[in-house]
Amino acid sequence: HYENARKYLEPLGITCALLTGKMKASEKRKLVAAVAEGSIQALFGTHALIQDPVTFQNLGLVVIDEQHRFGVRQRLALTEKIGHDQPLPDVLVMTATPIPRTLAITSFGDMDSSVIREKPPGRTPVETKVLPDDRLMDTAHALKRITDKGEQVYWVCPLVEESEDSDLAAATQRFAQMEEIYGDTVALLHGRMKPKEKDAVMQAFKAGEKKILVSTTVIEVGVDVPQASTMIIEHAERFGLAQLHQLRGRVGRGAAKSHCLLFYTNPLGQYARERLQTLRETEDGFVIAEKDLELRGPGETLGTQQAGHAITRIANMREDRDLIYEARNYAEKLLAHPLEPKRMAALQTLMRLFGRHEAAKLLASG
Repeated sequence: HYENARKYLEPLGITCALLTGKMKASEKRKLVAAVAEGSIQALFGTHALIQDPVTFQNLGLVVIDEQHRFGVRQRLALTEKIGHDQPLPDVLVMTATPIPRTLAITSFGDMDSSVIREKPPGRTPVETKVLPDDRLMDTAHALKRITDKGEQVYWVCPLVEESEDSDLAAATQRFAQMEEIYGDTVALLHGRMKPKEKDAVMQAFKAGEKKILVSTTVIEVGVDVPQASTMIIEHAERFGLAQLHQLRGRVGRGAAKSHCLLFYTNPLGQYARERLQTLRETEDGFVIAEKDLELRGPGETLGTQQAGHAITRIANMREDRDLIYEARNYAEKLLAHPLEPKRMAALQTLMRLFGRHEAAKLLASG
């Protein structure tokens, strides 16, 4: 995002900068000071933007990409990096798979939504299959047909190392098995590696020097390798819908026909079966998000829980969406004029009684 923004914004006289956790302390101090004094107009960064003592001279817009990777309070922390006398900034959250809480907030009218339904140019459909894990090694040996065509493969495992306390596939163990079959064309990537090691592995994969990348979910976002055409996910039943959809989105970025193979271990629970069935039937992130809302619930609109079934007296978040929209419009009419002091005091008392006095702030986080 930073590199692209520089191309478009800097010719217009807008100064851009990048803040990450990997920067040296002296570089960070210099950058943070420049942001505070307003000489940098557009700041891009990782979670370091939230965690580091960054303050803005006049923050007008907060853009949160891959919104599902942030907690409610993390998103709220960004909007609060302003002076006491400044108005709250506008907030734009972006994601291919909105979390249930966001869908609920949108339904209630506390967040406007813009929808981009078209895929970027050059993307190809991804064929998704759901398979039992006893076919894993047959699949492993069949990957030669893909690599011989010059295409590449992601192989995603839930854990880094094998553990006696868990039966989940281990990336290090799977890497060793794949290395026996395909030699030095296989690479390993996981979150415990040093940043320079991770960068070197990804550069080798992007350059085509490595054909198969065995990885944990660190590749979920921010990875673009057009020649990668196959995504294999072990223990897919353990992943959430949004995460599976994001992982699948790493393929289908080039001209080659792409595949996503979701391997599961029996016995499958009802919700796990429905999640995998949804992924097999659609690539539409909005349909997937709706199913996620149905299965997990919308969480707390006036709180920080991002999922969990809402307790409502009458309405059903999914089935009564149109009625919720009408109720929101009716509420807006009632609130078009300031409440008289007695009513405002009653409302504040009600919010305190139900432990919702922070609700207005939390709603602003998206």
